[in-house]
Amino acid sequence: MNYNFFALISRMKYIERWALMRNTRQENLCEHSMEVAIIAHALCTIGNVRYGKHLDANKAALIGLYHDASEIITGDMPTPVKYFNKELKHAYKEVEAIADSKLLEKLPDDLRPSFEEIFVPADSEDERYMRKLVKAADKLSALIKCIGEMNAGNSEFRTAKESTGKAIRSLYQELPEVLDFVNEFLSSYGSTLDELT
Repeated sequence: MNYNFFALISRMKYIERWALMRNTRQENLCEHSMEVAIIAHALCTIGNVRYGKHLDANKAALIGLYHDASEIITGDMPTPVKYFNKELKHAYKEVEAIADSKLLEKLPDDLRPSFEEIFVPADSEDERYMRKLVKAADKLSALIKCIGEMNAGNSEFRTAKESTGKAIRSLYQELPEVLDFVNEFLSSYGSTLDELT
């Protein structure tokens, strides 16, 4: 039998992000997911090394890679629409869960449980904390996109940068790893290649 899971996942490269905004450089879901995976891994590593956590940084990276996979089916819902009110947010979460289930059905039965561990949260304190860090990585990736657009002279991203920055700052107390990442790594994202090397 032929299974479609990985062929569907490979279509993330066709999902454009920030569809309602003028972009100087388009970003696709595949690029975004890789960046989220890298940052999520970093945040978990910071938590383990500096804050005595016992987080699975490798699993966090996998969750980051697949965190928006449902958008292969749903498309990218713009943030202002997705979070317009509680009812719409809840309804969209249900649609995402259905889309994730549809994707998982495209795997052979013997492989499905391994991927469900990535798509479906386990009920443990470490898992909940790790998934919060993945969500924080998602926000950091959005802020990095805003920084890049603003540095390219695109003021279209000014309010997105402000609101995303505010959302990230609200995480500092609960997730000190985020503050460490911002303090130690974020400013480099505005640098030129010569400055970075």
